[in-house]
Amino acid sequence: AMEDVSAKFVSQKISRTRWRPLPAAALQPPDLFATGSWDNEDNRISIWSAGDLGNAGLNGEYHGEPHLLCDIQHNGDVMDMQFLDQERIVVASSTGTVTIFRHHQNNQTLSANHRWEKAHYHVDQDTSCGGAACTGVVCNNPEIVTVGEDGRINLFRADQKDAVRTIDNADSSTLHAVTFLRTTEILTVNSIGQLKIWDLRQQRNEPSQIFSLAGDRVPLHCVDRHPNQQHIVATGGQDGMLSIWDIRQGTMPVSLLNAHEAEMWEVHFHPSDPDHLFTCSEDGSLWHWDTSTNVSEKPSFLHQGGRSTAYLSHSTINQSVVSAWLSNDPTKDRMEITNLIPNQTLSVNSLDVLGPCLVYGTDAEAIYVNRQLFA
Repeated sequence: AMEDVSAKFVSQKISRTRWRPLPAAALQPPDLFATGSWDNEDNRISIWSAGDLGNAGLNGEYHGEPHLLCDIQHNGDVMDMQFLDQERIVVASSTGTVTIFRHHQNNQTLSANHRWEKAHYHVDQDTSCGGAACTGVVCNNPEIVTVGEDGRINLFRADQKDAVRTIDNADSSTLHAVTFLRTTEILTVNSIGQLKIWDLRQQRNEPSQIFSLAGDRVPLHCVDRHPNQQHIVATGGQDGMLSIWDIRQGTMPVSLLNAHEAEMWEVHFHPSDPDHLFTCSEDGSLWHWDTSTNVSEKPSFLHQGGRSTAYLSHSTINQSVVSAWLSNDPTKDRMEITNLIPNQTLSVNSLDVLGPCLVYGTDAEAIYVNRQLFA
């Protein structure tokens, strides 16, 4: 419900929001998150505290709003970012540069720790205007993979000055996003509706597999891999559809689900509860997709309070799969979909989920935190 959400108005359009990862043994909910901005004269990377838990009311409801701990200027639009570890954040810029920023928690400052100038470029790295936007970054400490408008893939290590590996003409179209499938394999999505798997152990600069949306070549903007079942991948793109892929079989998605009315900008499986998935869109909505098995016992709120229970049919696939995302048993094809922002108007550019907490950022120059996602 909206009353669980605290909002903070900031004087910049927010392009990315990311929770700081929790230490392995942590029991507390996440508190710190980072944001990046775009389309401003002066873009910034900012670190926020989600708010004062001491402000919880008698019923445990949460009061207080996110507050800024520190920020730093960023050259160009923030296209993507990801925490490398507790202290460091890797940021992709529209200028083609990739920067590691360090958050110093003792005195709450941010500093640029390392920079790969024009990691992505159109003509050559030396011309003043040659930078190509770095559109996506993914980390598996100490490794960092970046993709860009130039169709290039870079593999960096946090402790090394030069790229460990560059695949120069990985794609003839724009690469929009990248994720690790496993430590030696990455998956990219591009502007003509293709997923490509790259095996980083192979020296040849060709993908090991290519998948594609049938027919339309709809640009894909985002991708996420199921945290426990590495063969299940979700993508979203220009047409707002959610596609679920099983990369063990076929070259097309196993499900195409009608979702948003405009571009889908991000898709995230919940990292510890992947029956839940979240998507956000240019149309101003943020959807929570719930395939957990107890959905059938829940009452069906058909469009009441922004909820609807959808019955989805999937193509027939391997019976042995247990994941609800690939299920083909009609009784299980019940998915509850909730728009968590019923009347937002401007684009929701980014979201992140961790534990019971959701953070998202919008073109309405605001960041929002929901600390009771499953309440």
